Amino acid sequence: MQDEQRVVSRRVFLAGSASGLALAGLGVSEDVMAGPVGSRKRSALKEAGPMLPPVPAILLSVKGKDGQPDEVSVVWTFVVNGSPPQVGVSVDHTHVAHGGISEHGQFVLNVPVAEIIIPFDHVDMNTHTVGDKYKLSGLTRGKAIMVDAPTVEECPIHLECKVIKAVELPPKRTLFIAEVVATSVVEGICDEAGRLKVAAANYFGMTPGSGEFYTMGKLVGHIGETVGRSDIKY
Repeated sequence: MQDEQRVVSRRVFLAGSASGLALAGLGVSEDVMAGPVGSRKRSALKEAGPMLPPVPAILLSVKGKDGQPDEVSVVWTFVVNGSPPQVGVSVDHTHVAHGGISEHGQFVLNVPVAEIIIPFDHVDMNTHTVGDKYKLSGLTRGKAIMVDAPTVEECPIHLECKVIKAVELPPKRTLFIAEVVATSVVEGICDEAGRLKVAAANYFGMTPGSGEFYTMGKLVGHIGETVGRSDIKY
């Protein structure tokens, strides 16, 4: 129990949209939140930062380097292209996953759900440490379909990826651009046409700037609605 309290204190999981009670708990006045965002006073923070909420919360799994155990890490992840399907991951040179990706050139992006928040954070807090992260977190090791890499079976979506370009980013990061060569989902996650049913699982994202996790919240629109389109997936 003490370990769980320590872990959760770094990134707080908050379900649903902000309510008056939630705002009060975060020390935010409802008066401050009143009115359009664009009408409020703006000021520069003392410290610049990549405050771009939300971003994907992703577990990257990769075959171990030089006989090391298979690795699971948390890395910054983003979509590069929808067609062809391409993604990018930013990996610190001190991350254990860096060596595995560099050596094998392939990995899996596992999309987690809120039910595994604690295992997710255990992995995140040990991304720089060599060891069996599956044993550490209690997550289940699976096997990818088209790449030589492990998967995390508690995650409803697996993106199997092959690196197509690596870019070194000073002072100590590598940006890996990869092609998604296979996407697999558990039953009920997509419709018959392969379109994601977002409400079918309790996805969550990270909020840079606060260090918290939030679930998806309510549907507020869709891509292309201003031109009468509802077919766009990526």
